[in-house]
Amino acid sequence: MKRCVFFRLMLVAALLVLLPSLTLAQTGPPRIYCKHFIFGYPLGAPASNPMVIRDLYALSMNGQTKLADWVCYHLTPHETQGTLDLERNWRNDPWLEKGEALEASPQDDYEGVKGKKINRGHMAPLASFKGSRFASQVNFYSNIVPQKADMNAGPWGRLEDKVRGLVDKYGQVWGMSGPLYEKDMPPLPKTTKFHKVPSGFWMIVVASNKEYPAGPQDLKVAAFIMGQDTPRTFRPADSLVAVEEVETRTKLNFFWQLSASDQKKLESEKAATWTQEWLK
Repeated sequence: MKRCVFFRLMLVAALLVLLPSLTLAQTGPPRIYCKHFIFGYPLGAPASNPMVIRDLYALSMNGQTKLADWVCYHLTPHETQGTLDLERNWRNDPWLEKGEALEASPQDDYEGVKGKKINRGHMAPLASFKGSRFASQVNFYSNIVPQKADMNAGPWGRLEDKVRGLVDKYGQVWGMSGPLYEKDMPPLPKTTKFHKVPSGFWMIVVASNKEYPAGPQDLKVAAFIMGQDTPRTFRPADSLVAVEEVETRTKLNFFWQLSASDQKKLESEKAATWTQEWLK
């Protein structure tokens, strides 16, 4: 009887030791520490999505749409300043299983898009990596989305250029971008794979003059949404929205590693004053 009581006491003691760690393991999403994430990766993509983390970007690949639900990247002068010849050498993503993304070979899923005035649009933009020997990574089709030519070469491209320029002033810039599916769009003309063409795109820009920001006080944040039919002459500044609107329309959650009050500070207002300084 005494032995039985002893073993029960030992079991209770062991559970008391393990319980705190078990509780911690069961609360909240996993924290993944990566230079491309700023106070958490975009949370809310399907659990079945593989997350791909590379030297120049990270993404969450949706096997149903065949496009990334989000792409994140971190820019410093090391990436943006250089003279590398940036070729658009489209390639299959070697880390994904066949069928998880659109492919460049053996048959290019984007074949015929030029006649439809559709571009292969980079989510992590190629021109932002002139200083990196890993620049060709952004040509994997997992980082590519079908974007109408007028939007891609017009306001979206100009916005990317302005974001790249922020590196010269702040030193540290984080970009997040991804698709919106708010109405049905015509499919790509030649591919036989089931896929979805986005009706629009979102971008969140974060800048800081500190290598390791401690909170909202160290950050400048702006968010943008553009539809596929955005005309070439559209002013990027007119696509400015609050981060909360991006969250509502994408069902993603940003900056979730911050407290609720700090998230509110970053997400509730349009950054009109700040963007007027750099986005003409």
